[in-house]
Amino acid sequence: MVVDGRLIEAANYFQGLRLSFDGALRHPKNWLYFRNPFRPSWGEAYTDILARMRPALKDAADAALGHEAVVVTHQLPIWVARTYAEGRRMAHDPRKRQCTLSSVTSFTFIDAHVTSVSYSEPAADLLRPHQTKKFVAGA
Repeated sequence: MVVDGRLIEAANYFQGLRLSFDGALRHPKNWLYFRNPFRPSWGEAYTDILARMRPALKDAADAALGHEAVVVTHQLPIWVARTYAEGRRMAHDPRKRQCTLSSVTSFTFIDAHVTSVSYSEPAADLLRPHQTKKFVAGA
């Protein structure tokens, strides 16, 4: 097992607070943090997350050459890596991420390139019904 500091959760202003995305928008004091959803202005930029996730995933793939590597991280870092690998925009509605409790997002590498991405929910029966919504392309 290797601990890789590049796989940490994205830093953000709301870290440690219990609130929903919609709930945060209801409070005018929070509006300043939502001024730029493309950066995002409430925390670590998507491009910064990607800049640490890409080499971390590549290093894991290199270390496991010919085998499988398991990388454990949080929702936003894996979502940013996935949307990049699939050629989609990183700016998105967080409520529409396909990334639930104990979900598994798999990246297949050939040389240094991601050739496919797959997603599964082995613990889907533990989720509340509204958490199993399927991803809508372009969201």
